[in-house]
This record gives sequence, structure tokens and C-alpha cells, in this order.
Amino acid sequence: MQFDLRLPIGILFTIYGVLLTAYGLLSKNNKELYARSLDININLVWGIVMLIFGVVMFYFAKRGSKKS
Repeated sequence: MQFDLRLPIGILFTIYGVLLTAYGLLSKNNKELYARSLDININLVWGIVMLIFGVVMFYFAKRGSKKS
């Protein structure tokens, strides 16, 4: 059995993505927090990006382990 680096990367980014997305959703009404970023909820945007990346990496890790 070979070690697939995509699995821990996928798990890590998925966990961080969920946490950052949750924080972005919980703090979306705080206008002073996002004043420096032109009122863009950076936590929510990058949380979703990290969540998608983590799920894709996790999917490819599981798909790669089925072929061998």
C-alpha cells in the first residue's frame, strides 16, 4: 500500500474550509470586520474555495486508491 499525499491534504483543507466558512457565515453582519476588504466577506469566500479544494483532493485520493 502506497502513501497518497492527497488524502491528508484533502482532509486538512476540508476541515479548514468548513471552519472558515462557518466563521464567515457567523460574522457576515459585522461590517467593521470587512471594511478593509471593500465589504467582501473574505472568510466566507476563501472558506468555500478551501472546502471545494479539499473535497476534490479527497475525491482524487479515494479514486486513486480504487484503481490499484
